[in-house]
Amino acid sequence: MSEMSMKEISAKVREAGVVGAGGAGFPTHVKLLARAEIVIVNAAECEPLLKTDQQLAARYPDLLVKGLTLAMEATGAQKGIIALKGKYKDAIGALELHIKNYKDLEILIMPDIYPAGDEVITIWLTTGRRVPPGGIPLDIGVVVNNVQTLINVARAVEGTPVTTRTLTVTGAVKKPITVTVPIGTPLRDILELAGGGSGELAYINGGPMMGTLITDLSTPVTKTTGGLIALPKDHMLIQRKGQRVETILRIAKTVCEQCNFCTELCPRHIIGHELSPHRLIRAVNYKNISAPSLVTTALTCSECGVCEAYACPVGISPLRVNIALKAELRAKGIKYQGELGKVDPMARHRLIPSSRLMDRLRLRPWYKEAPLSAEMYVPDEVTLKLQQHIGAPAISVVQVGDVVHVGQLIGKIPDGALGANVHASIEGRVIHITPQTITIRKGGAAK
Repeated sequence: MSEMSMKEISAKVREAGVVGAGGAGFPTHVKLLARAEIVIVNAAECEPLLKTDQQLAARYPDLLVKGLTLAMEATGAQKGIIALKGKYKDAIGALELHIKNYKDLEILIMPDIYPAGDEVITIWLTTGRRVPPGGIPLDIGVVVNNVQTLINVARAVEGTPVTTRTLTVTGAVKKPITVTVPIGTPLRDILELAGGGSGELAYINGGPMMGTLITDLSTPVTKTTGGLIALPKDHMLIQRKGQRVETILRIAKTVCEQCNFCTELCPRHIIGHELSPHRLIRAVNYKNISAPSLVTTALTCSECGVCEAYACPVGISPLRVNIALKAELRAKGIKYQGELGKVDPMARHRLIPSSRLMDRLRLRPWYKEAPLSAEMYVPDEVTLKLQQHIGAPAISVVQVGDVVHVGQLIGKIPDGALGANVHASIEGRVIHITPQTITIRKGGAAK
């Protein structure tokens, strides 16, 4: 393709408001302006219970392949890899039919382990290349995109902006299901689509490992909402995610025996990153008595949760300590500077089998099918956040009382800023605007 056409792909993706759907929310049009050798589709979906990417790949293989080839054209990549697990047989079968005429595309099967979905681990497992600590995939000539992201890229080039999100609703609900809803739909509505829950429940936005506790089910779905998981309030995951950092630090100082398990199983450490969770716990416990460079390794933590959810035998959370350290270091403008070390000879054997993780997290009772619904739910009202992405919030270009249609631009990227456009996800009237949100009611009157 010509340089102009490459820029046109990025421009259409920018106009459509496509961001990384895997959770980070980095504006995709910026990735597509880079130069790369390989584009990888991260279809591992390694978080227990979630089913979205595997089902989208099986339902829309044509759009996924089109999005992949467009990303390759935009970045100049010579190779495209679809990385998924062997157990996703429906997705593999559908994709094989659509890539058979592409010599530069291939499907690579990854082991059924956690965290295969971490892009650094995905790259290593599929190409053998290693992202340096503190670096990004582009440093080694690779671009990684989630399944839903590339489907949105394909639609964007056809002129369709991002107005919906597909997510799995599962756990202690009556009817686990994967649904597609307008962005801005309240999570309470999503819960009802799964038949609601029973008993005293708490909720996780995203996966059980990296997701966050939800305290308000009026919270709207965004472009990066990974899933909705309902669990009993006394479940170990709910209790752990609800712990205060001060409590975690107190426990760590009392019972950490420096067994080193958290470091031996840390996915970043085993591929040669300096990050050593047990040493960071020791440094924090003893008022950061260590080399300053050691503390900055917290910045390279991927927050996968292996250290707290699987490795530690006494219930400490190096993850939460790392998150607190990262916030402190970033506030001071401190960056990590280090080199890539050697791969642990036992690295591939220290990745965690998904089945074993499921048992460790006590999630087996809720491991059920969550079929992808063909129906499109439309709520009476949506609240769209103006910042659903990394970068600056979008700026409202509508006013209270305006009638809008699906796909209409309502929030625009600020001039010269990193950001993403926001579009109306239902037909209706704008009833409320704040610096953070725009609310649209179906047929609503201004108030």
